[in-house]
Amino acid sequence: MKVEFHSGVADKLGVACRFLRKAHDAGASVVVCGDRASLDRLDVALWTFDPLSFVAHARGRAAAPAPALAPTRTWLVDSAACVASRELLLNLGPEAPEGFERFARVIEVVSTREEDRTAGRARWKHYAGRGYAIQRHEAAA
Repeated sequence: MKVEFHSGVADKLGVACRFLRKAHDAGASVVVCGDRASLDRLDVALWTFDPLSFVAHARGRAAAPAPALAPTRTWLVDSAACVASRELLLNLGPEAPEGFERFARVIEVVSTREEDRTAGRARWKHYAGRGYAIQRHEAAA
């Protein structure tokens, strides 16, 4: 499993939208997890961030997705543990997601806000303490 931290990000939702558009265009299956408020904002942003593109996505709330929505490649969920394994897990939450080990790649996005940076350091320690190699990407200033 590959873990990546994208730190020093000024616009966390903008970065998430760009990641998701790139993953969607590549045909990757993605789970995005975080708190409900962040997921609500991301849900709206995916409809509006670029007038010429749209990232098809579905929303799940702590339960397995409805069978009719199962083919959807991008899922916004409260808990990664409720979704079958996918290629990519994008975490917008303050803690390492439960079940992250089932994904081939985990992307953590850390903003410039101090509380987000503090939570990001705790997630880094969580992954490193379990022996995962971490790749760091610092946002350009």
